[in-house]
Amino acid sequence: MKPAVRHGLIGAILLIALVAVAGAVTWHFGLYNVAADDPHWTVTRNFLASTMDNSVAARDGDIAVPPLKDEKMIAQGAAHYDEMCTGCHLAPGMDENELRAGLNPKPPSFAKRRRAGNPKEQFWIIKHGIKMTAMPAWGASHSDAEIWDIVAFFQTMPNMTPQAYKSLVQSGRQ
Repeated sequence: MKPAVRHGLIGAILLIALVAVAGAVTWHFGLYNVAADDPHWTVTRNFLASTMDNSVAARDGDIAVPPLKDEKMIAQGAAHYDEMCTGCHLAPGMDENELRAGLNPKPPSFAKRRRAGNPKEQFWIIKHGIKMTAMPAWGASHSDAEIWDIVAFFQTMPNMTPQAYKSLVQSGRQ
């Protein structure tokens, strides 16, 4: 083996060993603060966000999206959303609340989004949840049809007025 290749290989092995030791020291001595009121380092936040995006994209490909324009489906989804989701994700016309103030990462406020988003991704996330984010796996207590109702509602929520939201929720509860 040529000396340059050998030195490069030794350098790579030493770098891997150094990273492993740094990780073990961080883990063992609790150097990374896991408190929810201490924000993640930027590199950690970006790593976790891209890991989530890539993980969902790798798993939502086989999901068949049903027609999502049915008014009854949208209204029932609004009622489900109002009951289960507004504490973390807010609703049209809602301001920040005490629960969201203590969450890290802070859940997205879907009422403030301008685009409806990807229905396959939304279905997968609602059904399976996201580890270490307080996002529950609603598939454990809700049918796929109920989850699709929420996704149908998501597709109509961008730029929805508070009055339209309240009306839709009332319609979905009847």
